[in-house]
Amino acid sequence: MKLITFTVPCYNSAAYMDHCIETLLTAGEDAEIILVDDGSKDDTGKIADAYAEKYPTIVRVIHQENGGHGEGVNQGIRNATGVYFKVVDSDDWLDTDALQQVLAELRAHLNDEQPLDLMMANYVYEHVADNTQNVVDYKGILPEGRVFTWKEIGKFPPSKNILMHSVIYRTEILRACGMELPKHTFYVDNIFVYQPLPQVKTIYYMNLDLYRYFIGREDQSVNEANMIKRVDQQLRVTRIMMNVVDVYALPPEQAKLRAYMLNYFSMMMAISSIFLTLDGSKEALAKRRQLWDDLKAHDGHLYRRCRFSVAEGCNLPGWLGSKISIGGYRIAQKIFKFN
Repeated sequence: MKLITFTVPCYNSAAYMDHCIETLLTAGEDAEIILVDDGSKDDTGKIADAYAEKYPTIVRVIHQENGGHGEGVNQGIRNATGVYFKVVDSDDWLDTDALQQVLAELRAHLNDEQPLDLMMANYVYEHVADNTQNVVDYKGILPEGRVFTWKEIGKFPPSKNILMHSVIYRTEILRACGMELPKHTFYVDNIFVYQPLPQVKTIYYMNLDLYRYFIGREDQSVNEANMIKRVDQQLRVTRIMMNVVDVYALPPEQAKLRAYMLNYFSMMMAISSIFLTLDGSKEALAKRRQLWDDLKAHDGHLYRRCRFSVAEGCNLPGWLGSKISIGGYRIAQKIFKFN
């Protein structure tokens, strides 16, 4: 059994996947690297096969018909043999020095009486447009240098939510929560970091800049124009999150986790609402109304919680309401560097 499985979903990634894979290979025999060729039309599959041939005890390749990022992650979860599991997108990479320190800490907890469920580290936005960086850390929010529980967490500001980039889950946590991401859907990373959280009992945070997130390509899913075009996929993810966890059923010892998850889901409602507003069509605004009506029908308590949160600020009625919502989004975009 490997210490960690890295799953790398790859779609037409030939131009940049080498950099990602080379950083993961520095983990050596502790690692299993699963490269999922998601029906690529370029040389992605050939490159992946070449790595598997060169590193047969580390690299495995899965070739599949195109199923999207979520199905790439699903394949990794199904086939992983590592105790821990991390997704690394093919255009991103890991800092190799930080990786060695994280692996050493994971090794140190393999024989703990209570298994370590979640390892967290910092991530860095690498902005290609202006060659700048934005480090997202959890100093002052999470205890450092020891195992802790949800009771000990602080408050997460909107700019420092738990993202796929920051997490290494124990593989069995992902399986126990029934993780099955939808095919052909962007933004499934939100489900990945949301659904397993109630299963997590023990956490460790290392104040290291591990994950390097490349941002700024025109075809990137977080590009604003693409988010408007793909708003139905954003809605699909939000609806899944609406149903996948009953946050009000969480036990008292997870009260702080409940607060975090409520804020995160409210953010998802806000994002869905704002991009439907940015679309501006009658159809889009009808979808926005329907989303809120569906939430109200599903869980009145959750609806009221979101209604009086930041999400409601993105659901203001009428022409003036839309202008205010969009203005608020533009300000938030600058603060949180959404793209």
